[in-house]
Amino acid sequence: MMQAPISSSLSALIFDVDGTLAETEEMHRHAFNAAFRAAGLDWHWTSGLYRELLTTTGGKERIRAYIRDHAGGPAPSNERITLLHADKTRRYGDMMARGNIALRAGIADLITQARAAGLRLALATTTSRSNVDALILATLRQRAAHVFDVIAAGDEVARKKPAPDVYNLALERLGLPPDRTLALEDSRNGLLSAHRAGIACIVSPGPYTAGQDFSPARAVVDTFADLRLSD
Repeated sequence: MMQAPISSSLSALIFDVDGTLAETEEMHRHAFNAAFRAAGLDWHWTSGLYRELLTTTGGKERIRAYIRDHAGGPAPSNERITLLHADKTRRYGDMMARGNIALRAGIADLITQARAAGLRLALATTTSRSNVDALILATLRQRAAHVFDVIAAGDEVARKKPAPDVYNLALERLGLPPDRTLALEDSRNGLLSAHRAGIACIVSPGPYTAGQDFSPARAVVDTFADLRLSD
């Protein structure tokens, strides 16, 4: 781990959301389990199992991976999986609205410093736009579109991380080449997504991603408070 400067030659920072802006994964796990109970399913995702499932990006995709590898029995229809995930998303939003979440250390200061330096801010995430809005409203008390110039969400692209699609979409909306931006991530899948889009990436792993291979990263830091804008 190390402290890492952010070059003043950049034009934009691109943030991941879950695990990067905030440690949201436990809240996602509890929302999944609540949705399973409400649907009459005997599924329960422990922390250890969820760590494994997080290697699959996207909520509906994660449910399908669980059914394939762990659940056994007949698989629910795509329609039921969609409805199940929609209920999970609603429950997650309700949990978020109760204020049981905070930004990770250094994120708020980094947003403020970047703005003061004239950098644009973007999000590139596999989560849905509704989850993005819920998180930013709960933590910054503003709509996401008031904080970030560009938002590229997982429900807007054909392939989710580690594919580069969502970062390519963010670059397109920013109107910038990759070398004028820097990605901030917490996971190997996110790092690979940024790397495949040609974007340098700094990683700060969280509880569910610690120990992953971050070798393509420009730097790995303990917290985002370790980042600083260079003169």
